[in-house]
Amino acid sequence: MQFNLADVFETVAAAVPDRIALTYEGEHLTYAELDGEANRTAQLLAHAGIEPGEHVSLFLKNSIEHVTSILGLIKIRAVPINVNYRYTPAELEYIFTNSDSVAVVVELPEHQRALAELLGACPQVRTVIVVGETTDELRSAAEARSITVVPFSGTRELPPTAEFGPRSGDDQYVLYTGGTTGYPKGVMWRHDDFFRKPLSGGNPYGEENRKDLAEIASAAKEFPSLSYLIAAPLMHGAALYSLFTFLTLGARVVLMRDFIPRKVVEAVEKESLQVILIVGDGMGLPLVDEMERRKGEVDLSSLYSITSGGAIWSVSVRERMLAVKPELLLRDNFGASESGNDGAFTVDENGNLRMPPSPNMILVDERLEQIPAGSDQVGYIARIGNVPLGYYNDEEKTARTFPTRADGTRISVLGDMGTIEADGTIVFLGRGSQCINTGGEKVFAEEIEAALHAHPSVADALVVPVPDERMGQRVAAVIAVYPDAAELTLDDVQEHCRKTLAGYKVPRAMVSVDEVKRTPAGKADYRWATAIASSESIGAQG
Repeated sequence: MQFNLADVFETVAAAVPDRIALTYEGEHLTYAELDGEANRTAQLLAHAGIEPGEHVSLFLKNSIEHVTSILGLIKIRAVPINVNYRYTPAELEYIFTNSDSVAVVVELPEHQRALAELLGACPQVRTVIVVGETTDELRSAAEARSITVVPFSGTRELPPTAEFGPRSGDDQYVLYTGGTTGYPKGVMWRHDDFFRKPLSGGNPYGEENRKDLAEIASAAKEFPSLSYLIAAPLMHGAALYSLFTFLTLGARVVLMRDFIPRKVVEAVEKESLQVILIVGDGMGLPLVDEMERRKGEVDLSSLYSITSGGAIWSVSVRERMLAVKPELLLRDNFGASESGNDGAFTVDENGNLRMPPSPNMILVDERLEQIPAGSDQVGYIARIGNVPLGYYNDEEKTARTFPTRADGTRISVLGDMGTIEADGTIVFLGRGSQCINTGGEKVFAEEIEAALHAHPSVADALVVPVPDERMGQRVAAVIAVYPDAAELTLDDVQEHCRKTLAGYKVPRAMVSVDEVKRTPAGKADYRWATAIASSESIGAQG
């Protein structure tokens, strides 16, 4: 059958109505209560004129209203658009207009004021739904442009039950990428493909996809009521994938307003957390710092696993987590907004990230021809099966990222590079867009960042290329040290890196900063790092 995400959620809610579905800042909603709030939100949106297929931007931090807005929109067959709330005005204007959003859901006063400044440049926006009090600036800007302002509190007057028309597996979900190397792109997923790929067919811990809604309901009843903390903001793809995955399983999702490591560690004991989802070292480093500080003070006995997705998670950070609690299961998911969940990495004795053989993943060359297993050729990792429709409003990038091979197979090629061993295992090297060509040698930024994160003084680091007259490019590191650590010199960094990296990979330039800039989800901001390194880098040659 063809799956629709709203149908799947409603099926689980009916199967386990009294089980806790969502915990947010101490408030608990059962599946029946969450479904009721989503029904109220769906009716509010429909009464505001939102039609099936229309796009609605969610300019929100984590909250119950954020969750019910997502669920309410898919219930009425509309399309949620995730918005990074730290975007600059130009980036916000881009995502509102590029997505053709007809409405925006917004909460914080500062976000309302930012939206008020942009309404004149967003002619398709005809409705603004406000969580909480509406600011004077937003009200005035909306009135000047005949835009309707709808208070989210109107949901309280609506019934928790509602009837909706038939839905389809062809309904769309548009997920915007992080935009860490350029403007974000809206990845268009069919609901059925979204369910089968990012959500692992409703069975992330098994081999076969769920066959129908009845099987989903039965599996939810049997699934233990586990607690999953999603540390990332819901505007991030990994968090959205996890939200839908856990709600499909009938598990309890725990959300926090912001990622605060102290609160995450305390929540392990307070909420009896079994699993924490993070986004690579950007969250892993501050989290393990706090775990080490609070070891013996906070009861971590319930914590079974820490899972990462969406960014590189270095061996050194994992080893520190295991030193705090050796029995932890650490899972490093490989995936992207354009591909969904591709499986979990393993790490070999040399620190290489390895992906077990999979029929849905191959290695191709620049002509999209498959590279045979056992070859030492570096190629592009390509995903097959349940591939997104493409990028919204961008045919050129769609053709480049989602090409069709000579045999008619559509694939997703994101620029991740690797090699393939004789048994079909793919060894991940890094993102091609972050590959540094220094004197003809190719260096992958992620490998060097992982080495830098192993230095006891390094709080965070990013690696980017800077121009070099002789080598074309040289490796530059942007580094922040812990507050109580001594400043690092380039010599210190090079000596440390030479212990694990080939000489041509060792940074030749370094910039010290108070804090490495990342997105709210912990993903690298390489545009910022490149600008910093290019304008301020110092370093020795050779």
